Amino acid sequence: MATIADVAIRAGLSRATVSRVINNHPNVTEDKKRLVREAMEALNYVPNTTAQRLRNQKTDTIAILVPVMTNPFFAYLVEAMDTVATQNNLQLLICQTRYSKQKELDFLELLRTKQVDGLILTSYENEWNMIEPFTEYGPMVFCNEYERNTRVPIVRMDQFEASYIGTCHLVEQGHKRIACTSGDKSNLAKDRQAGFRKALAEYGLPFRTEWMFSNVFDLDDGKRILRTILNMKEAPTAVFTGSDQVATGIIMAAKAIGKKVPDEFAIIGFDDQPIARVVEPALTTIRQPIEEMGKTAMEVMIESIAHKKEVANHLEILLPFDLVIRDSTMSKLKTISK
Repeated sequence: MATIADVAIRAGLSRATVSRVINNHPNVTEDKKRLVREAMEALNYVPNTTAQRLRNQKTDTIAILVPVMTNPFFAYLVEAMDTVATQNNLQLLICQTRYSKQKELDFLELLRTKQVDGLILTSYENEWNMIEPFTEYGPMVFCNEYERNTRVPIVRMDQFEASYIGTCHLVEQGHKRIACTSGDKSNLAKDRQAGFRKALAEYGLPFRTEWMFSNVFDLDDGKRILRTILNMKEAPTAVFTGSDQVATGIIMAAKAIGKKVPDEFAIIGFDDQPIARVVEPALTTIRQPIEEMGKTAMEVMIESIAHKKEVANHLEILLPFDLVIRDSTMSKLKTISK
């Protein structure tokens, strides 16, 4: 974050002169005022006095950062947040980052300039040391995604355990060569991969990097992954995906070439979106508590705004998940809670 010293250097003036301009001292020339204003604007500098005044204002608006709204997971998550927000006379400002680091930083400025009262991150792109300074300007809550060693409240499910349980299910169906897909290199994705690897290790099965696929998000990615897998000399017979959309894309591509699911190729998704129930064959998946996650995150945000620094540091709320077994791995519907 820029400081008054940074403004002084950029303006070519002393800190005392910059301070006089900020505090509207009469004995400052218009030229020096202009230089200071230009430097402040270039550096996005907000004076401490102004920041203090802004912190005391309320906008009754909460910013929600999501990577893409076309993924139903985030749409349902935001809908749940909005239910609680509406009950508390709050508005939501939906900020779609499209996985852009710069767009994310631009949206974080909403908190610094007090255009919103708080900010909920459902994912994040920048390193935490780039985001953390913004917590000085208002409450921030992680929902779904998370960062370790932070004081920001976190609402999430156990991604490691869910991935472990899902992978064990594929192994128990007789699969020894299992691929895995993930969206990015976030802590969430890392924990899923760790759970996947733990299951393989416990059953004495190989972990092969060529069977790991990252930056996989949607239907088209799923179709591409299946084509890649089937062109391998030693192809996996099952895939654990990080998204129902990816899993559905794999099923569609398999059906198009006459590959039988689950007899020849088994697939498990993640989230339990409506598409998991209507695709043919119906998709085995990890059911995330999306509604509860969204509502809880908004409740924590409201509590943070009301009590500011009083909300417990390192607050982490871990919500349960279900493994919902459908036809993409076996024919009989079954639910295993964990």
